[in-house]
Amino acid sequence: MWSYYGAKTNIIDYYPAPKFDKIIEPFAGTARYALKYFDHDILLVDKYDVIIKIWKWLQKCSSGDIKKLPRFKVGDNINKLSYDCEEARLLTGFLTGFGRQTPTNIATIRHRDRPKYLNYRINFIANNLWKIKHWKIKLGTYEDIPNQKATWFIDPPYQIGGNQYKENNSKINYNYLSEWTKKRKGQIIVCENMNANWLPFIPMIYQNIKSGKYLEAIWSNYPTEFDNKQLNIF
Repeated sequence: MWSYYGAKTNIIDYYPAPKFDKIIEPFAGTARYALKYFDHDILLVDKYDVIIKIWKWLQKCSSGDIKKLPRFKVGDNINKLSYDCEEARLLTGFLTGFGRQTPTNIATIRHRDRPKYLNYRINFIANNLWKIKHWKIKLGTYEDIPNQKATWFIDPPYQIGGNQYKENNSKINYNYLSEWTKKRKGQIIVCENMNANWLPFIPMIYQNIKSGKYLEAIWSNYPTEFDNKQLNIF
């Protein structure tokens, strides 16, 4: 729904489609996979309370509630604007920039460079609220989720580079996460980059970032179209 650090917005269409009616995202973030397949039985779990507060608030919102969010321009301090509730302020804090790890207070220069972005994002959220009304959304960790047959879309803070999140990789035992992941029932799809070694990841697609490119990776217990793909790395 909103821009978030590490979200799979630009590459979500490359991931395998779900094979089960239920989709579970144990590190939900902004849940791009669930949003793509919104009509499934969705369970989102995240340990960052701000993420869960926003999702649960959005479930209760009408389109009119979202369209009432305050507009702002570059340099504005959004804490000085008027809100109906704390969740509205938190969401607006994410809307101040692109790829944020946490809500912030000052609108970035990108709102000058893309003056229509704020209205676009607010309208997108307002027009897509109906998709998430039936979702189950919980504050917690991946360990809290009972093992069950589902499509598990597992997108944790990355082993290398996942230190930017509020709930970052410093508290993750990747050896334990590896064993937990492999024991899930159903279809397992894991997101990482090729610097990780906690599962036998394979290359998927290059992502452009400010410092250049990095190679997005995938692991699944089902065959994917990337299993025998030869990447052009030159």
